[in-house]
Amino acid sequence: MTTLAAPAPVADLLRRQRAYWASGATRSLDFRLERLKALRAAIVKYQADIIDAAKQDLGRPEFEGYIEVAAISELDYTMGHLRRWIKPRKASLPLSQRPGSAWVQPEPLGVMLIIGPWNYPFQLMVSPLMGAIAAGNCTILKPSELAPATSGVLAQLVKDTFDPAHVAVVEGGIDTAQALLAEKFDHIFFTGGERVGKIVMQAAAQHLTPVTLELGGKSPCIVDADVNLEVAARRIVWGKFLNAGQTCVAPDYLLVDERVRDSLVAALSQRIRACYGDNPATSPDLSRVVNDRQFDRLVGLLDQGNILVGGQHSRGDRYIAPTLIDGVGWDAPIMQEEIFGPILPILTYRDLGDAIAAVNQRPKPLALYLFTRDRQVQTQVLEQTTAGSVCINDVILQIAVWDMPFGGVGSSGMGSYHGQHSFDTFSHLKSVVKKPFWLDIDWRYPPYEGKLDRFRKFVGLPKD
Repeated sequence: MTTLAAPAPVADLLRRQRAYWASGATRSLDFRLERLKALRAAIVKYQADIIDAAKQDLGRPEFEGYIEVAAISELDYTMGHLRRWIKPRKASLPLSQRPGSAWVQPEPLGVMLIIGPWNYPFQLMVSPLMGAIAAGNCTILKPSELAPATSGVLAQLVKDTFDPAHVAVVEGGIDTAQALLAEKFDHIFFTGGERVGKIVMQAAAQHLTPVTLELGGKSPCIVDADVNLEVAARRIVWGKFLNAGQTCVAPDYLLVDERVRDSLVAALSQRIRACYGDNPATSPDLSRVVNDRQFDRLVGLLDQGNILVGGQHSRGDRYIAPTLIDGVGWDAPIMQEEIFGPILPILTYRDLGDAIAAVNQRPKPLALYLFTRDRQVQTQVLEQTTAGSVCINDVILQIAVWDMPFGGVGSSGMGSYHGQHSFDTFSHLKSVVKKPFWLDIDWRYPPYEGKLDRFRKFVGLPKD
């Protein structure tokens, strides 16, 4: 891999991008589509490097490494719909403002800052980037220093594909992030944890810069008694232990109807064995924890309950076996923070209302999962809980429906993206009203004497 030269000072790069954006070069549909096509070609060209970098950073198996380059799916969706998104959106005028016309006109915001995470360090940078390009902006990318191999590949890909006045990568650690956040951007998009999200929001507030925060939290998975246990176990094990549990929308804990608890534990145990063998340490399909600090944090959670399956670990290669644990209370440390690792606590409930109340007593999650055939249970959970997204009888797949927004609520985030929602996030939706000269009734002009009744009628107020 070619070693990149040190990036230009942040302020200089920002000035270059502001000048380029002000030139209007990024605004045409043809330019946006051409740059999106160039990004797609670059991802295809670099896919082997991207997958190898994921293995270096996270011990990712090749199959899971392809999740990073699966960003092409959303990219194709974006290119296929951009011609429609970019058009003005007609709005209706109230009777009191006719004749005339009204529309909402999307326009670029300016220069974007996208700060990415380490868990899906390529895909979660490229997904918001395609929205920023589609909306006609310039962008500075700050990848996570905790995934250095992927950061280097992303930097090289962007350098080979874009004029840095349009899109550039700035690599570095905390000091680099602080230098970027000290500057004024037109929008900041951050994916990561709640603690750093607060820092980003505080820095953005100094410049009144709008932010999109894609955070996380403890995503519950409720398992009703009326389920296909084999299928439920298969899907839960896949979603929880994908990328060694380092997925923002992974099921964080199970809330299981006590009538099927033992059967579900048996099905989960059997499924873990089917996926990763009798000794998961030798499985080629299990990722590793990203670094020693995260490993030590996760190992510290293992002694808080009864380990039903797994629990084995090795610091040398940051391996933690897929683990099922019970005997933990709601006040235990493992239930106070997002686990973000291959440990799955199992709690039970007797009454669904109690389970819903337990979920609602905690911060609003990024995702909520429910396994049940019972439509009344589905309706009750949907109506009585709040989450960034919900998936019924499966996990994680809701985030890959490009026609739906993906984002958190409350402490799990603010704002959304994917598909047109990315385009809108990185656009200013400007309201426009156009009036003709040929009709100009004087009801709204002074003197007002004798006009109040007509005004009240126009705005729909009843007579006294």
